[in-house]
Amino acid sequence: MQFLFRDHLLDTDRRELSREQVPISVEPQVFDLVVHLMENRDRVVSKDELIDKIWHGRSVSESTLTSRINAARKAIGDNGASQALIRTIARKGFRFVGDVQTKLGAVAPEIGRFVQAPQATIAPQAVVAPQAMLALPDRPAIAVLPFTNMSGDREQDYFSDGISEDIITALSKLRWFFVVARNSSFIYKGRAVHMHEVARELGVRYVVEGSVRRSGDRLRISAQLNDVSTGSHLWAERYDRELADIFAVQDEITEAIVAAIEPQLYAAESFRAQQKPPGSLDAWDLVMRALSHYWRITREDNAAAQALLDKATTIDPAYGKALGLLATSHIFGAHMGWADMAATVPVAERAALAAVAADREDAFAHHGLAYTYLFRRRFVDALAEFELALQLNPNFAMAHAFYGVTLCYAGRWQDGSAAARRALRLSPRDPLAAIYCGVIAYAQFIGGNYEECIHMARESMRQRADFVGAHRVLTAAAGMSGDQELAASALDGLRRTQPGISLAWITRELPMLREEDRAHYLEGFRRAGMR
Repeated sequence: MQFLFRDHLLDTDRRELSREQVPISVEPQVFDLVVHLMENRDRVVSKDELIDKIWHGRSVSESTLTSRINAARKAIGDNGASQALIRTIARKGFRFVGDVQTKLGAVAPEIGRFVQAPQATIAPQAVVAPQAMLALPDRPAIAVLPFTNMSGDREQDYFSDGISEDIITALSKLRWFFVVARNSSFIYKGRAVHMHEVARELGVRYVVEGSVRRSGDRLRISAQLNDVSTGSHLWAERYDRELADIFAVQDEITEAIVAAIEPQLYAAESFRAQQKPPGSLDAWDLVMRALSHYWRITREDNAAAQALLDKATTIDPAYGKALGLLATSHIFGAHMGWADMAATVPVAERAALAAVAADREDAFAHHGLAYTYLFRRRFVDALAEFELALQLNPNFAMAHAFYGVTLCYAGRWQDGSAAARRALRLSPRDPLAAIYCGVIAYAQFIGGNYEECIHMARESMRQRADFVGAHRVLTAAAGMSGDQELAASALDGLRRTQPGISLAWITRELPMLREEDRAHYLEGFRRAGMR
């Protein structure tokens, strides 16, 4: 029997493993281990079974078994971190999860052709033709499988199904992703199905799966996002909750999962776009590359993001998402002191208005317009546009945070802090989490809570050491707290990250509605030693 997986060929008759026709040296035990896992890839193989089959029941230490598993992974191009081919199933054993084609040796040529068989060995008399894979849509495609009810009570299926259905509905609001409808993904309910089979039959690149376990009034929900094209896990999380209001818990968990998944999908698409030759990039690829730069919140990366977004809008002048992100990037650069605000606002406003005109249903378009209106000092319009963006995508963590800073500039610091904390709660591992912490810090400064402000500013800088906003508010808070040593150190750091900053720049550029808030902020910088 021959097994073809990825670019490897394993021949059991010749006892050879090769990659792109180049032989790979493998120890006999490691070879037998790979063969056994591959032949039994439809199930989990226990440690005891491996010891019985490979070592014939001899006493084998845990470290010996682990070293052979690691050697097997290395031989077939896998590793313990990604586990794309050989997966460890906690407390159960191991399973080969790669997509495999088999070829039967010593038979007629038409029998010996490769056939798709991800889960079962094909007998010589039963060659099955591969099922055609659906073509991937022009947007990134994702399927949400029914979450598994692990409670042992079929009466609880309604809750696990409800979580899955709500995630499908919420993801469908992310208009740049193609989400498979509930009726299609739910055909896999109760079936042990290989991820590659789902991808092939539904025509998707990404799959969300999970489980729900209820014990009394306690609930545990696990979820993970998989990139089937690479066999990698992009994200996984576990949520433990008290079951007081079942629908409130369902809504909370759905929000958390969708908000966490969205940036992971963008990151995966960005990585995929970076692997493409420059001449083959379409507008979507360029936006994904731009996002990866924008997330780094440095001057150089912001400029790189704008260049990529300009290319995207040249390819597709009516691309609302690209235009909205372009407007946001321009205003953000000026907000950080990297560009002249007076010259930037008209450029950003043109892009933002074009974004909304091109696609009134795109949350990024309204986000760009809202952020631009803030620096036009049109506070009511800015808040209204942010609120519209959040109606279109309630789990848009970045919009919650930028809505928060707008509320702060408008004098509503408690509401601003709550909005930024919501962003952080929705997406705690968000690439822009440093900004979210910085907004919370600024809100606490306005409220006179200098200790909490300093704490959140330091947390922001821990995540992004060169984030200008965090350096600013840390300096002002240190000045107001009377800690002269911290104030001097913070001011030095601020001057390194924003060399041209001055009291005049703060007075002129930062859009504070209330004069007392501006005076308070300036006093903090004065006490820190800024002139």
